[in-house]
Amino acid sequence: MGDCETSVPLMEEEENLIAAAQNIVKALGSNRTLTDDARKILADLGTQLSSITRVSETQDEDSGDQTEEQFIELEEQLNLVQTKVMNWEVGQSMIWDCGQEEAYEYLRYVDQARKLIERLEGLNVDKGSREDELLRKAHDLLQTAMNRLEEDFTHLLVQNRQPFEPEHMSFRSSEDDTLDDGSIVSFGDDSVEDVVQRDSMSRSFEEYIIELVHPDVIPDLRCIANLMFDSNYGRECSQAFVNVRKDALDDCLFILEVEKLSIEDVLKMEWNSLNSKIRRWIRAMKIFVRVYLASEKWLSDQIFSELEAVSSVCFAEASKASIVQLLNFGEAIAIGPHQPEKLIRILDMYELLADLIPDIDAMYSDEAGLCVRTECQDILRSLGDCAKATFLEFENAVASSISANPFPGGGIHHLTRYVMNYMKTLIDYSKTLDELLKGYEKEDSAAILPHMTPDREEDNTDRHCYISPLAQHFRSFTSILECNLEDKSRLYKDDSLGQLFLMNNIHYMAEKVKNSNLRTILGDDWIRKHNWKFQHHAMSYERATWSSILSLLRDEGLQNPGSNSISRTLLKERLLSFYLAFEDVYKSQTGWSIPDSQLREDLRISTSLKVIQAYRTFVGRHTNHISDKHIKYTADDLENFLLDLFEGSPRSLHGSHRK
Repeated sequence: MGDCETSVPLMEEEENLIAAAQNIVKALGSNRTLTDDARKILADLGTQLSSITRVSETQDEDSGDQTEEQFIELEEQLNLVQTKVMNWEVGQSMIWDCGQEEAYEYLRYVDQARKLIERLEGLNVDKGSREDELLRKAHDLLQTAMNRLEEDFTHLLVQNRQPFEPEHMSFRSSEDDTLDDGSIVSFGDDSVEDVVQRDSMSRSFEEYIIELVHPDVIPDLRCIANLMFDSNYGRECSQAFVNVRKDALDDCLFILEVEKLSIEDVLKMEWNSLNSKIRRWIRAMKIFVRVYLASEKWLSDQIFSELEAVSSVCFAEASKASIVQLLNFGEAIAIGPHQPEKLIRILDMYELLADLIPDIDAMYSDEAGLCVRTECQDILRSLGDCAKATFLEFENAVASSISANPFPGGGIHHLTRYVMNYMKTLIDYSKTLDELLKGYEKEDSAAILPHMTPDREEDNTDRHCYISPLAQHFRSFTSILECNLEDKSRLYKDDSLGQLFLMNNIHYMAEKVKNSNLRTILGDDWIRKHNWKFQHHAMSYERATWSSILSLLRDEGLQNPGSNSISRTLLKERLLSFYLAFEDVYKSQTGWSIPDSQLREDLRISTSLKVIQAYRTFVGRHTNHISDKHIKYTADDLENFLLDLFEGSPRSLHGSHRK
């Protein structure tokens, strides 16, 4: 048996086998018939067996001594660690409040306790043995230390929070609570042009990181986190981080004035209030994701930099409730009624969320963030469906807008203002709307193209040009609006006022298209066609108003019966009838309205040319037959009177016969 073999401690079975062999040798040695050679072999064998037994006994004694020494060493180390750890349990102060040197010494002792446990567990100690008792004592000590480190971890996070001060971010607006109601039902008033203004904040912000916790304590937090995870207390560390950062995120939403609203709360809200909430949500959402969440992710990555998977889970768990709270508001808007006045805001929300989703996907890139990524996509889809349905509902609302009474003064109807400004604002969303309206194109796009004149050869190319879904719907909107205006014009008892009403509104439509990006959608042919239309209505107004009056200034029917001479009596009566008719026009049409100053001036000039010329000619031709006392107004008087028309304030003439 070699030295290597005899140096190995003997197992119980081996010891029994050697004892049996020694008994056999002893028994054989007592046999007197054995030869001398045999006796010598048995003696040598007995000597070897005795040697093996002595080596085994010596090794057992050495092993026992070493084990005892190791136990004493481990016990002394644990007692030293216990003294250092338990000293901190006497007072109530936080370790890091006493200085970084003290704190890092504490961490070293706790790490020693962790390593002692690893050594004891490596000995495979028997249950109930001294070593087992020492192991339990070490575990209890480590748990005490971990509880203290969890408290200090929380304390460092809370006490070193940096205030979130978004003063440099213009997330509030003075318009938030002062917007007028632009309801398609009431059509509001001139302020409707402000109602549909796009939120300029939605595209003007870039991502950047802010320090949510003082940078000096990040290394300390990282050390605590690493030690707790190495000691199998990672769950407690993660939960402490999540709890503190959840509260911080809630505070951020509070600062951004984001309220916790249920879907029922949102659905019951009046539009003015809801409009303000949406505008605030748009600003808050962008700041929250691009600044606060990005900074939160950076903080998590810094603290758990050596634990990448842990960082993602902690960030997702800490922020999930806050981002879902914001998304829930989007869901509430998406499932609400499809009121046209909401469309601009819904499109703002849709485009913002679409713009933020790549950032959100990057921050919640693994399994822990799957629910947030999925929720974002679902809300985006819902907002898109809502925007599409609301857009299509707008067309129905315009078509079904019915008036019981004529619009006062024949001015520009609120429906016209609303529709044209609505379309003008929607131009900013043309790319988004074209995507959402795919599959909802008008069946006969050629039918809604501008009317083509036979002598314009180049117009024929329009029929072969691609017309985007939005352009098709816009052409449809204007056609429906014109039909609606035709119906409203029939409410006027005076055909002249009906024509003036159509002139005003179609002129407004043409000018709005000509002077905005609507021109790129509807085209110059559309503008030319509607310029011709409002001019046609202007001429129709002149005919309806002045044809019968100017007929009084003709010579037909003025002759004396049976002769070609002019009857002074008939001339006097004809002139008096003209004055009365002119005064009636003046009284009524000073109360009519042409809001556009240039159009008003153009119609006055056109009317004046016809009326004053006819009046001067008539009076001049019969100057010898008309006494001055019958000339109530001079041509200059009438010309000045015509300048008072269409101001929207009824007036009366109080002239007298010239002496």
